[in-house]
Amino acid sequence: MLKVRIGFGLGTQTVSVGDGSFGALVDALETGGWDSLWLSDQLGGPAPDPIPALAYAAGRTERLKLGTSVVVVPGRNPVVLAKQMATVDRLSCGRYLPVVGLGAVRPVEQAAFGVAREDRAAWFDEALALMRRLWSEDDVTHTGERFAVNGLTLGPKPVQEPLEVWLGGRARSELRRCGRLGDGWLPSFCTPAQVAEGWELVTATAAEHGRSIDPQHLGALVAYAHVPLDDTVRAALAARLPGVDPAEVIPVGLDALAARLEEFVAVGASKFVVVPLGEPVDGAGWQAELDRLADALFDLQT
Repeated sequence: MLKVRIGFGLGTQTVSVGDGSFGALVDALETGGWDSLWLSDQLGGPAPDPIPALAYAAGRTERLKLGTSVVVVPGRNPVVLAKQMATVDRLSCGRYLPVVGLGAVRPVEQAAFGVAREDRAAWFDEALALMRRLWSEDDVTHTGERFAVNGLTLGPKPVQEPLEVWLGGRARSELRRCGRLGDGWLPSFCTPAQVAEGWELVTATAAEHGRSIDPQHLGALVAYAHVPLDDTVRAALAARLPGVDPAEVIPVGLDALAARLEEFVAVGASKFVVVPLGEPVDGAGWQAELDRLADALFDLQT
């Protein structure tokens, strides 16, 4: 039986730091029975950087799991990133849930990270392999096309052994990479049918490489809205998701959101991150928003 768990995520345009709202949100998630908090990675925009923000959240909580959806790897030093992730796992006593990826196709962001798009996949593959070695081995020596370490022992090691890394992405190349390298898959802006089809390719690729992925390690990040999408939002989403009707992947209203999660469960997904497209409606605070979501969704958890 699938073990359904529901977490709450912040998009790239919600909750800035410095006004107390982020800490209040973390506290509400901790006391409200939510499975996890998820933070997105984008250099531009008001949302906090996920790694330091999750370290902050770890210090305010005891049970809430803490996820990244996703951390962009190309452009970051993998040794430093491995240290940061291990530290979050230590500070949270093993509650860190890393999801990593190549990053969305945003030319400004990609230019800022400093890695050409055609180089991102190779950068990612080498970096992830090195990070895993640093988490599990001592005296690591690595000489690759991009990175080199000589006899490095990273400390502290993560609490989780191993620290399982999920991948995002929806393109076929990303699905095959997840099958080769990932411990789970967390796609976003997908229909249930697309997730079912993608999971088949992920698991088939894993089998081709002598691997298997836990059936419980299929999830979905599901953005939702309270009111129909206006033309500005639809245009922005269409630019990010060419050929995809935003109405097909973004439920409007909490009843529609609950129904969409049930459809995902029916195709085998069990770990969910619900993400509001904007701030709470009608001037309500995050506590009211979370209470409404809990009433609509928590009956799905098993």
